[in-house]
Amino acid sequence: MSIEIQKVTANIGAHVSGVDINKPLAAEEVTAIREALNVHKALVFDDVHLDDAGQEAFARHFGDLTTAHPTVPAVDGAPNVLPVDSERGRANHWHTDVTFVLNPPQASTLRSITVPPYGGETLIASSAAAYRDLPEPLRVLADTLWAEHTNDYDYAVPEESIDAERAAQRAQFTSIKFRTVHPVVRVHPLTGERGLFIGGFAQRVVGLSTTESRKILDLLQAYVTRPENILRWRWSPNQLVLFDNRITQHYAIDNYDNQPRRLNRVTVAGDIPVGIEGKESYSIEGDASHYTSVAE
Repeated sequence: MSIEIQKVTANIGAHVSGVDINKPLAAEEVTAIREALNVHKALVFDDVHLDDAGQEAFARHFGDLTTAHPTVPAVDGAPNVLPVDSERGRANHWHTDVTFVLNPPQASTLRSITVPPYGGETLIASSAAAYRDLPEPLRVLADTLWAEHTNDYDYAVPEESIDAERAAQRAQFTSIKFRTVHPVVRVHPLTGERGLFIGGFAQRVVGLSTTESRKILDLLQAYVTRPENILRWRWSPNQLVLFDNRITQHYAIDNYDNQPRRLNRVTVAGDIPVGIEGKESYSIEGDASHYTSVAE
């Protein structure tokens, strides 16, 4: 093999070259990419000439695929592909994909389709680096906490800014309500690393009020979003980014005016998160079996 891994920042991100992901991968290539993902959390591939089926085939090297989303429609004719399209809304908030279900995706792939002439970067943060940054008293506290994640919450958007189209999008997003409790500190099943498993869908710490929860979650989230823990990726045509959804968060920056921006997303089914004492996440509301299998 001639795979080369070049770090982009100290804590997260690497360029991968020397492998043609436009073709089926050999077992040793998949192993090398997985190992690089374990280390760097987010991998960037250039010169990618994949259609939706090709992106699905690449993602399938790492496990079974989810459908596009539990509630949001897929690309026509491609049930595993979610269009991340500026015309369908802008996810400019920090989150880990679909943490409101019992077993969120283990990995996500994003492929550039339409790139604006300026702006439109994706930020990806290492929640492992964030956990390592915590002072010991905060780390001890975080280790004990569990948080409820949901897709049905107050987005803090002024009522007067919600037009009929946005209201319809929100109604679709919450057409099935999910509530799931996850450990605030998740143990990665392959590396044993601990990471802060929170983000935008985490709304309440179990045992605390909403107000108390917000203060604790905001405090921990500030470590995730430290500049040192973030890869800021400026998209170019024909790129694919693979990131570990179990130990990262991401944010699509809304800084490109009304220019079109489109990425296609394919996600790999994940396992049920586990906390530091070996206890698994549990579901309160919502059945996601139509969306994802549970990875072993």
